[in-house]
Amino acid sequence: MTDATPAKSGRRHHHWRRDLVELAAVFTAVVVADVVAHLVGHTPDGPALLLAAAVALVATAIFHTWWARRLRRYRHDPAPTAHETADGQGFVNGQSDADDPSDPDDRAETALWRMRTTVRDAPGSLAALCKALADLSVDILSLQTHPLADGTVDEFLLRAPAALPPEQLKREVARAGGQDTWVERADAHDLVDVPTTVIGLATRTALDTAELPLALRQLLGRCTIRSLPAVSPTGRPTGSLPPEEGVLDGTVLRLRDPRGGTIVVERPHLPFTPTEFARARALVELDARIGPRVPGAKDVLTLPEGGRIVVRRADQADLAAARDMQDRCSERTLRMRYHGPVGDAHRYLDHLLSPRHGRTLAVESPSGALVALGHLLWDGDETEIALLVEDAWQRRGIGGELLTRLVALAHEAGCGQVYAVTQSSNTGMVAAMRGLGLPLDYQVEEGTLVISAALDAAPADPQPRYEQVER
Repeated sequence: MTDATPAKSGRRHHHWRRDLVELAAVFTAVVVADVVAHLVGHTPDGPALLLAAAVALVATAIFHTWWARRLRRYRHDPAPTAHETADGQGFVNGQSDADDPSDPDDRAETALWRMRTTVRDAPGSLAALCKALADLSVDILSLQTHPLADGTVDEFLLRAPAALPPEQLKREVARAGGQDTWVERADAHDLVDVPTTVIGLATRTALDTAELPLALRQLLGRCTIRSLPAVSPTGRPTGSLPPEEGVLDGTVLRLRDPRGGTIVVERPHLPFTPTEFARARALVELDARIGPRVPGAKDVLTLPEGGRIVVRRADQADLAAARDMQDRCSERTLRMRYHGPVGDAHRYLDHLLSPRHGRTLAVESPSGALVALGHLLWDGDETEIALLVEDAWQRRGIGGELLTRLVALAHEAGCGQVYAVTQSSNTGMVAAMRGLGLPLDYQVEEGTLVISAALDAAPADPQPRYEQVER
């Protein structure tokens, strides 16, 4: 956001008192000139004295004009200081000339950019890069350095003129010695310093096991995170476990998951640095030391017909209860949910309930039995929503309630959109998605319906559909 300051008007607002004083001064000057003319004109040297006085007045006016112009030029363009001559930037008491609030350029529209480039590990390389940015009127808001074996990766947060194209920024950085330069738009969230960001991510990870993939994505920027289980759904070892300390391979990180399996982080557009690898491994080690944890908050809601349900977070500890619920579901309900053989339904539960793959909400009846599950699944850069409601509890709005809460969780996690895969005949799921009040996109292929919802207009904290009587 750019602060706009209205331009000052060049007209001066005259007051009647000032006009009266100026008029009196003019009459006084006329009277004095007439008196002097009479006194001097009657003497023998009068004409010569008047001519000399006129010449002196003209010379004084010329000198005054020259001096005023020189003083104005000095104020607006001061001579460079010794420090400015040395490194091309002027600072007075630690403040740059570019920070002068009276400078009209400071009021120009600006844009935030994140830039990463590689420079030689030699004295003066960073100074040359900063000089190139200063010549483009680019302000450096923050700088991180990532040492490499044969150079240094410098990551900048920049405030640049909005009219400056990224291609020109890359060209000037390349001329200053930068290599493999990468630039993307930033926002106000990037203004938070790195230590504060890392502490916040560690706190989120410590409170909830499911936060680890999201914390890694926020820590490492735009990337794809996948969790590969150590054992396949059929019970066979996958053999994909990395060494205990993890693997750094260019644009791919492989970290051993404390829950079993491998966490794979991919960023094709930008190689990872050893510093980023160490930060990611530290978060994973924190998760391993704390152990499994899921927030224990419960919401007790009243149904329209008067019954009560409990909505809470679920994880792999609810595997047995989830299997019992699926055994009570009809084949049609399971086929609508899993789009495949009904006999394989139990194989997916361990994966679905794992906090590594997303978040799960469970609904309990007054007797404590599990009657519905809602899954928010991290699918690379995308996010999938899936619901399963026991037949006896369908058409009571439970699916809509779960969907509303899952969308809120996705919005909180920073997801841009969510999608649901179902069959075109599943009118209940279609109605629940339409009940969100969000822009929807429908794609149908061979009887399979994919509904995508954009979350830009989603409320951060939607109101529950039912009366919340206890938490």
